Amino acid sequence: MSGSRQGLKYGRGGVASSAEPLDFSAIGLGQRNPQHCPHLENPPIDASADPLGQPMTIGEVARVLGCSAWTVRQRLVPAGLPHFRLSPAGKLVFFHHQIVAWVLQAQRQKGVPIR
Repeated sequence: MSGSRQGLKYGRGGVASSAEPLDFSAIGLGQRNPQHCPHLENPPIDASADPLGQPMTIGEVARVLGCSAWTVRQRLVPAGLPHFRLSPAGKLVFFHHQIVAWVLQAQRQKGVPIR
């Protein structure tokens, strides 16, 4: 059985060498005319077209809210600040429109007038 596998290299007959390069031509790589993936000439501006807003880091959220990154992580995230964790131990990603909506909702609950 092992004799039938010897001499095969990627489905072809011949002796395989670990230092032998594979034959990839540069012409076969990539797309020649990617018309099926058009680019947006005018990206959406209004909130209805982009419901989440721009992604933000924890430092950017802290600057928007006027507090420290520690306060965002230790107090606001457990209090319900909307976020997305990239992996179980990964960094937090926040979205601008969700942060603004959360702050406005928190103000409404406390009875703070919204301008």
